Amino acid sequence: MPQDKPDLRNLSEPVRFKRALTLLLMTLVLPGSAQIVAGSKRVGRYAWRVIAGLVAIVVFLVLLSLVWRSGTINLIVSPTTLRIVQVLLIVLAIGWAALFVDAYRLGRPLTLERNHRLTASILDGVLVLVVVGALIWGSTIVSAQRDFVASVFGNGEKSKAEKGRYNVLLLGGDSGANRIGVRPDSITLASIDADTGRTVLIGLPRNLAKVPFPAGTEMAKQFPNGFEWDGCGHDCYLNGVYTWASGHKQHFPGVQDPGLVATQQAVEGVTGLKVNYYVLIDIAGFQHLLNAVGGITVDVGKKVPIGGIGGPIKGYIQPGKNQHLDGYHAMWFARSRAGASDYERMTRQKCVMTAMLNQLSPQKVLTKFQGIAAAGKQVVKTDIPSGELGTFTDLALDSKKLPVSSFSPVPPLIKTGDPDFDLVRSKVAEAIGKSEALDKASKDGDGDTTDTPSSVSASKKPAPAGKTPSKPSTDVDDVAQVCKA
Repeated sequence: MPQDKPDLRNLSEPVRFKRALTLLLMTLVLPGSAQIVAGSKRVGRYAWRVIAGLVAIVVFLVLLSLVWRSGTINLIVSPTTLRIVQVLLIVLAIGWAALFVDAYRLGRPLTLERNHRLTASILDGVLVLVVVGALIWGSTIVSAQRDFVASVFGNGEKSKAEKGRYNVLLLGGDSGANRIGVRPDSITLASIDADTGRTVLIGLPRNLAKVPFPAGTEMAKQFPNGFEWDGCGHDCYLNGVYTWASGHKQHFPGVQDPGLVATQQAVEGVTGLKVNYYVLIDIAGFQHLLNAVGGITVDVGKKVPIGGIGGPIKGYIQPGKNQHLDGYHAMWFARSRAGASDYERMTRQKCVMTAMLNQLSPQKVLTKFQGIAAAGKQVVKTDIPSGELGTFTDLALDSKKLPVSSFSPVPPLIKTGDPDFDLVRSKVAEAIGKSEALDKASKDGDGDTTDTPSSVSASKKPAPAGKTPSKPSTDVDDVAQVCKA
């Protein structure tokens, strides 16, 4: 230990003790300041340059996000950027720990009384553990984010918005051990305005028969008159397209997942909309994702069975407002069919989607990210390229401020066994037109982005209190109103 300077030896022991603590706290508040005051000024200035550089980067990103939010998000979530940040956090942890050790040395612990020396040592150890631990924890979060992006999102081809809208196919697949293939049980097309994020959910019944395919596609060649053949029964419904294509891969050379391609073609044929991307969620594993975010809160209009349809009913989700459901109960709220029609289940699934959209704040995602990432890798599959994450995160943040509307081609308007697809496509276009009219009215100053359901559809009346409609309206609904108990 170097000898004390003459002025330090003349200080009283309590003053030297306060000085030692101050140097440690200075390192916590402004790393390098202890060295500037009492040690190597060169080391202190180097630390300050590093801090200034980091602050400049943060300020630049904040300013960039104000003018180009989606591009900033894309830059931040890039695997290369995340790897750099991960390494940087580890280096910062090591460097900051070294500054704490040096600040402790500069406090001349051997000149302190035993109790004071012990206090300074404990404080230094605690500060090192807290700061280093926080930075290492941050690096693990960044690592999880990078792993999640690399596992779920790929480097696929970017799909441009069609007529100012992104159409994302949301599929809920149940790949249980007693089932052959995935056979999506939930098929919803989310049509999202590329400028405002206002969204229309188009729920398609899984028992839609004779579905057409766009001209020129492989499925149209195989089924020029729609998806049916003699004696096909339930196999020729919309949710059977995935299974058929997966079992006839010879018609899709070079395609990794023919079922997804064929289902996208079917949805395009039914709705008349181009499908930009898909998101496939394993419903059986969906509960793990919901558990990771702490569950969701929904209004339950009536008693919903847990189980049934091929198995015993194990219990019920009781009705009531603001029911908080964990992953298991939320999964059954979305998938239960016992004592209910497919159309009622479609409504509940829209309620779950809307609840997740509204309740998953950026703060919650950040604090629970490791669990979300671990669960997401197991249950989510998508062809949205990682380079588009910023675009859709930006749209999601905008859509949280706006009501979500929906349309479902169900009876009595549409006969699922013999659908009028021209009518379906015209109603889909009408639903999107009404949604876009709200944005136009808002821009013109004639409306509000938080319009009431009556402004979404003049003919729509909210569901009576305490009831969940067994058949969703075939008009354009405000999902928040439909999901009220």
